Amino acid sequence: MDILVINCGSSSIKYKLYDMAAQKEVAGGLIERIGEDHSQTTHTMNGQKFERSDRIADYEQGIAQIMSLLTSCGNPPPIHSADEIDGVGHRVVHGGEDFAESVIVDDRVIAAIDRCCELAPLHNPANLAGLRATMKILPNEPQVAVFDTAFFQTMPPAAYLYAVPYEWYQQRKIRRYGFHGTSHRYVAGRAAELLGKPKPNLITLHLGNGCSMSCIRAGVAVDQTMGLTPLEGLVMGTRAGDFDPAIIFHMIREGMSLEDVRNGVEKKSGLLGLSGVSRDLRDVHKAAQSGNERAALAIDVFAHRAKKYIGAFLAELGTCDAIVFTGGIGENAVFMRAKILEGLAPLGIDLDGAKNDQRSREPFAITKPNSRTAAWVIPTNEELMIARDTMQLIGPKK
Repeated sequence: MDILVINCGSSSIKYKLYDMAAQKEVAGGLIERIGEDHSQTTHTMNGQKFERSDRIADYEQGIAQIMSLLTSCGNPPPIHSADEIDGVGHRVVHGGEDFAESVIVDDRVIAAIDRCCELAPLHNPANLAGLRATMKILPNEPQVAVFDTAFFQTMPPAAYLYAVPYEWYQQRKIRRYGFHGTSHRYVAGRAAELLGKPKPNLITLHLGNGCSMSCIRAGVAVDQTMGLTPLEGLVMGTRAGDFDPAIIFHMIREGMSLEDVRNGVEKKSGLLGLSGVSRDLRDVHKAAQSGNERAALAIDVFAHRAKKYIGAFLAELGTCDAIVFTGGIGENAVFMRAKILEGLAPLGIDLDGAKNDQRSREPFAITKPNSRTAAWVIPTNEELMIARDTMQLIGPKK
């Protein structure tokens, strides 16, 4: 069974084709700068890379190019026609309260995703445009929507409600939704397998340019750091995470426009805003090692925020089977994992420095054998999770 996974951004399309019998990616790529004069396409297959630069006007043209690449690149190409694709899975950022699991797309689903555009104006419109384009290019293939927010629909009201006028929730659905759900769900499932415990208590950290943490009790999400939007919670590459909302009122009174404030907290904050160096932790770390005090401070703030949430989630769980690191930073930044877990041995998390120093694309434990709570590094695979959901929903091969 061949499943195509599509992830549309504001001007990009990421894609992967999976052979689900082998649970293996057979081709994938990225189209960037959609709508600009010179779009860039990178396609990979069996270690081979194909690149081209031409104008891709819209998502429909982008999907058409993906199909052309999948059926022509390679000797032989992974598929010879669109008919060989059994289904298409789409990442959709916001499903609101409508979806607690992935679904086959129909008119009702399209309408619900459209309604959520006001909750995720930077993501859902692009997700929806890509979905519609794929349905037009591949009209005979079932389409599946996999929502970032679905995993967190199990959070109780005490965790997802804000202490704002209740009418805001009733009328505008102002509440905490949580994001990166597909990643958290994937690594939680892998942790359960590795621990030999089907329904563990976990704290999962997805750390990358976007960062979030999940609190999972008996295999079910009960809390998360992100909120109505992906801005809340941890320090991120360019996003502020938690901050006093009165800062917005203050900056507007000082003469800053609402749009400039929004741009500041979403695109000029986080590691970039604190360090003045970069949104990329690798660059910030290098600067800190060279004596840049602001860069060192950015790293301290990043780790402090994550450590604070570990403490909060430990209190919420009572007992925790494992803490899981994933995402670009979580999987690769050895120093950041150590900094976040530093001093937590009294809470039952006893880091093993030698284990933490290793690098692997396979999961590995980073705590001592007698640590009451284990800590693991588990590489995420959101696209494979989307492909699995798609395969499960569309049923046996046609």
